[in-house]
Amino acid sequence: MKRFVFFIAFSVITAQISAQGETEISPFEQLGSVLPTPNNYRTASGAPGSEYWQTRADYKIKLTLNDEEKKIYGEETITYHNLSPDNHSYLWLQLDQNVRALDSDTHHLAQSSISEDGTSERSLKSMQPTFDGGFKIASVTNNSGKALKYTINKTMMRIDLPTVLKAGASTTFKIKWFYNINNTREVRGRSGYEEFSDGHRVYCIAQFYPRMCAYNDIEGWQNKQFLGRGEFTLIFGNYEVEISVPKDHIVAATGLLQNESSVLNKEMRQRIQEAKNAYVQPVTIRTLDEALENAQQTQTEYQTWKFKAENVRDFAFASSRRFIWDALGVKMADGRTVLAQSMWVPEGDCLWSQFSTKAVAHTIKWYSHYTFDYPYPVAWSIDGSMGMEYPMICFNYGRCESDGTYSKRMKYGHIGVIIHEVGHNWFPMIVNNDERQWTWMDEGLNTFLQYLTEQQWERNYPHRRGPANLITDYMGGDKSHISPIMTNSENIFQFGNNAYSKPATALNILRETIMGRELFDFAFKEYANRWKFKQPYPADFFRTIEDASGVDLDWFWRGWFYTTDHVDQAITSVKKFNINTGNPVEEKRRAKKERDNGPENISHIRAREIKKTYDEIDTTLRDFYTTYDPLMSDAIDQQEYEAFYNSLSDEDKALYSKGKNYYEVTIKKVGNLPMPIIIQMQYTDGTTEDFRIPVEIWRMGNKKVTKVFPLDKEVASIVLDPYLEIADTDTSNNHYPPREKSSRFETFKQKRMKDRTRENPMQRARRAKKIDRP
Repeated sequence: MKRFVFFIAFSVITAQISAQGETEISPFEQLGSVLPTPNNYRTASGAPGSEYWQTRADYKIKLTLNDEEKKIYGEETITYHNLSPDNHSYLWLQLDQNVRALDSDTHHLAQSSISEDGTSERSLKSMQPTFDGGFKIASVTNNSGKALKYTINKTMMRIDLPTVLKAGASTTFKIKWFYNINNTREVRGRSGYEEFSDGHRVYCIAQFYPRMCAYNDIEGWQNKQFLGRGEFTLIFGNYEVEISVPKDHIVAATGLLQNESSVLNKEMRQRIQEAKNAYVQPVTIRTLDEALENAQQTQTEYQTWKFKAENVRDFAFASSRRFIWDALGVKMADGRTVLAQSMWVPEGDCLWSQFSTKAVAHTIKWYSHYTFDYPYPVAWSIDGSMGMEYPMICFNYGRCESDGTYSKRMKYGHIGVIIHEVGHNWFPMIVNNDERQWTWMDEGLNTFLQYLTEQQWERNYPHRRGPANLITDYMGGDKSHISPIMTNSENIFQFGNNAYSKPATALNILRETIMGRELFDFAFKEYANRWKFKQPYPADFFRTIEDASGVDLDWFWRGWFYTTDHVDQAITSVKKFNINTGNPVEEKRRAKKERDNGPENISHIRAREIKKTYDEIDTTLRDFYTTYDPLMSDAIDQQEYEAFYNSLSDEDKALYSKGKNYYEVTIKKVGNLPMPIIIQMQYTDGTTEDFRIPVEIWRMGNKKVTKVFPLDKEVASIVLDPYLEIADTDTSNNHYPPREKSSRFETFKQKRMKDRTRENPMQRARRAKKIDRP
């Protein structure tokens, strides 16, 4: 009697050797040699150490926004607090406006070409810039007015101190400057003005003052030049800012307005008080009609708005005579009321009046839920026809069609950009990462939280980033134009996919698939709270998530953040087995069924046809043919089986009586990025069952794994990654039996029509000219 026995063979690979003889690093190798050595400043757990320190700078700034000249004139007093353990003989400041200076490296680094199909006017102007937008430094003095020696190196300025600034000491100095404000329709940037057909402007002003560079335990002075992409590395401080603007302007800014009664009329002040107690519908502070009436005449007299902001890393503001304004209170867990506010122009009223301030309030609620309560008193969303963030204020977009309507795409783009830019208050305005080096630490984390917050806005929100299946085209693309996430901001291919989409997707996969929501949410909140109002670096994030969750994620950080590998799993083999019970009645019945339902040998078919012919000729010949069937059981077979069965133990008898189906499934790791195996059995009765195999099944470097699934039911089909959660770049090999992937084709005419919709006006004009030729 034969018994059915399973044997599973595993090949153990201790090291992978390349063709050149070099040992390749296992995807599961720990990151100990990659991450910086922990110390008293930054611990192995990812938390700030007992000797963690950071410098600070306080600012007193006086500005004039000259609307006629389109210039900013400013003077500031900076008090720098050297809270580091090191002495300073010089200080470094950022001159970000110099990125728009005529001799800026940004112009030299930008590649340009002429296309025969047409080159835009903007592109032609960028080849030979004429706008001089750099800082014009008038003076740099100490607090007594004595000139200090300084050197300007492109977007950085070094101030040489007359005496060494000791560790723990402070110094105060003053700077005067001015610069030309850029028209954002002509010279793009993170700030500037937008001019409208009535001649009035909206000013969204940032990076308008010389700012202290960060000095920390990782970089020393972070004085890497600003080339336009890698954003800002800043330090916290207190701000007192006075902004003089035309008297018919209204101003929104970082911080709290200190002289409300001097710049706002009584009715507007009353409406603000109403808004502080309104928690459902925004209260309009300045109506559309009031904004339109205000823009009828231009005042040349100026007035000063005074703002104060505590413990912020930057300051920005917006000013215009065209603004509409509303506000809504947001109740926080500690009883405070945060005032969510928006200002916008009439061209965007159809959107902004419905969605902006509600989106601000919604963001404050849900980001606070996932991290920590919003600590500031106000949060602004400003119609600046861009997307850019600063403490307590951000510049966003969203405009109506000419008939006062809006498209679905514009609506969700408007809501999404507000959630994203307001969300930046958490990352990097409070969790103050080094943007100049690591864009993903704020953009990626913020995009992830944006995705969660959009889900809370609307269950079927049309997300652009976050779900794993939305990143597969990028990750499976041309590797020569893909960078690891852990790449400096200035050196990244496909910036949006790299710094926004991929890290956001990675965190979503951690939350949904690798760790689970409970473990991930706790660990992510721990990171946010550990590092709020401090400056974390990548190792602090990686270590904190592992420390707070108890999950070893070194394989994940290595694969997702340090490589360009992609995920691709494939079902390569499925075999079905059943235990041979030895019962001749059952086994021969099963064998007979398989024989009768399977293909038949051609010789047997023809022999049966011959027999049928002879039978018809002479029925007496039937007796000469045997009716014996080897798959029919007899009494001897049954006696032998009963003797065998009675000799079995109760445990063995139970195994034989279960009648399970055993499916041996082989899965290949086609892509180099290891991920858990998620496999779904779809049964013949219409039910399904999921199996989740931890990623460590790939830890020995194997390219294929085989698993046997003992199942009570019969399988109709098998699917890998049934919920599209591991970013598998090729799902065509995820099915058993294989599924045919239908393809679409377009007619030649359809393709031509599509191509024409992508033509720019110059191309269409050139084609029309050719057609008109005789």
